Amino acid sequence: MLAQTRLQRTRTELCSLLKLATPIIIAQLANTAMGFVDTVMAGRVSPQDLAAVALGNSIWIPVFLLMTGILLATTPKVAQRFGSGAHTEIGPLVRQALWLALGVGIAAAVMLWNAEIVLSLMNVDPVLIEPAMGYLRAVACGFPAVALYHVLRCFSDGLGHTRPSMVIGLCGLALNIPLNYIFIYGKLGLPAMGGVGCGWATGLVMVFMFLSMLWWVKWAPFYQPSKIFSHFEKPQWPVLKRLLSVGLPIGIAVFAESSIFAVIALLIGGLGATVVAGHQIALNFSSMVFMIPYSLGMAATVRVGQALGRDEPREARFAAGVSMAAALAYACLSASLMLLLREEIAQIYTPDKTVIAVATTLLVYSALFQFSDAIQVTAAGALRGYQDTRVTMILTLFAYWGIGLPVGYALGLTNWLGEPSGPSGLWQGLIVGLTCAGGMLAVRLAGSARKRIRAAKMA
Repeated sequence: MLAQTRLQRTRTELCSLLKLATPIIIAQLANTAMGFVDTVMAGRVSPQDLAAVALGNSIWIPVFLLMTGILLATTPKVAQRFGSGAHTEIGPLVRQALWLALGVGIAAAVMLWNAEIVLSLMNVDPVLIEPAMGYLRAVACGFPAVALYHVLRCFSDGLGHTRPSMVIGLCGLALNIPLNYIFIYGKLGLPAMGGVGCGWATGLVMVFMFLSMLWWVKWAPFYQPSKIFSHFEKPQWPVLKRLLSVGLPIGIAVFAESSIFAVIALLIGGLGATVVAGHQIALNFSSMVFMIPYSLGMAATVRVGQALGRDEPREARFAAGVSMAAALAYACLSASLMLLLREEIAQIYTPDKTVIAVATTLLVYSALFQFSDAIQVTAAGALRGYQDTRVTMILTLFAYWGIGLPVGYALGLTNWLGEPSGPSGLWQGLIVGLTCAGGMLAVRLAGSARKRIRAAKMA
């Protein structure tokens, strides 16, 4: 009877988790597909336009992840207030989060607008700097809007209402394609802009997504009890400080994980075009596969936060456990498919046999780190639900930059641990770093859960 009850609990929690996560997964895949569309459409204009878009992506995407990571603090705070029934506290919190988003969005836009120094330090061909900066400055115009969109999305997610982000993400993807066509090729009386046109299309899509989410949140009955737009409030530093204390570590942790892949790409850059192409194939496919456990982690934030808001720490721990089990089950599937179909996956990207050979080797390593990657990203999501982000950031930085990158560098590019193995060694370092991150975050999650349960017993 006890086993049957536990099975029913697990089934109920899994259904609730997947109900939250499925729209998030679709929204994340739609956002990823926008970058894919930009790359394909720019590549059809000229290699120079493709290179400009690729360089621009390498700069604005990490900045975007840092910005949205900071704003993710809104989700667990809203979820806990919603779980406790404190709806009147949600409106003031979100209004302050919108001020934070406006400030962070403008700061990020200024960074992109002045990114020419980064391109110069990267020894980019001067011919490419001008179109790359045109692309970046166009994207930068949409950053304040997309920052505001993400706060409203986090507010909606925290209430357990993830469908709007899915619908708006799909609409944004559908809008991105014709806008790219108009700006790239100069339709409707506009001049042909090439790759720079992709930036204007992306910036306009960001504005569209914000306005769509603003309209949805303002008029849908589900959101009215929170009274987000009932009155105007000035920025309040104590509230902004609390949001930053949770959000800044999240942003830094997300940035650290994304930037280590950029650093590895730079280290591999000296090993030849074939190796770089094979690495890019394995990385691109791995990034798409990663969206599923990443979305499960975002859903875990909501489930844990709402359970803690209801003062049910045991339910929060159970939700975190089910989330990690679901991510591991998915990892078994994704790793198996990547091992069995690695050559077929590589052939989707290129007909070049030498590039396929490199990509298939690296896809084996990608399959191996599916398990540790699933654990670390889901545990990080659950820890956000506990608002335990500072130690998570420290553990993540140590695992990636203190362990994974040095081990990968030693194995791949030096003879310190034997004959250098090139890209294979660098990807082996990724496995080591992700495994350490997964183990440490899982231990931290267990400790945070026990601490909350003990505190509830004492209360």
